[in-house]
Amino acid sequence: MKKEKAYNEQVNEAREADPAAADAPHGAPAGDTMAEEAADASDTMADEALSVEEAVATAVAEWRDKFVRLQAEFDNYRKRTLREKMELVETGGRDVLLAMLPVRDDVERALDAMAKSDDIEALREGVRLIAQKFTEALRQRGVVEIEVKDRPFDAEEAEAVARFAAGEERRGRVIDVVQTGYRLGDKVLRYAKVVVGE
Repeated sequence: MKKEKAYNEQVNEAREADPAAADAPHGAPAGDTMAEEAADASDTMADEALSVEEAVATAVAEWRDKFVRLQAEFDNYRKRTLREKMELVETGGRDVLLAMLPVRDDVERALDAMAKSDDIEALREGVRLIAQKFTEALRQRGVVEIEVKDRPFDAEEAEAVARFAAGEERRGRVIDVVQTGYRLGDKVLRYAKVVVGE
């Protein structure tokens, strides 16, 4: 404690005599040499701080550029996808309508033939061919009939509109189809309306 007090007094006296020498460490040169070393160290630290700032600014600029490009790419992707979806909906409907037009033409020809002909069998055959052509056009687009008659009733494919006493062997089975059901791929497009035995 006494040694510390004595040392502090010596430092204070030295400061009063020569402030530059008092701040210098023991054995270190005082005066101009010390100032030069401090200036050099200050310049080195300033250069290092400046290079770190430049590196950070460069990295920030690169990441900002990447972010802006990525955002623009995503926006373009979103717009392109939306446009493709709209075209798909329009084109999908167009394809189905184009497939139905020949059937419509056949119906017109059948109506003209009915007005001019009395041959019932020929007219029946013509209507049967038109129905067959229409069914084939639907099948080519993935639309198929749901076969439910004489099968156990399945609420995933059909809607029961009536119940009919049909005996024990036909209980829970489809007795009659009031309206045909259709499936598009794996999904039900329209449920069949059926009469179920009880």
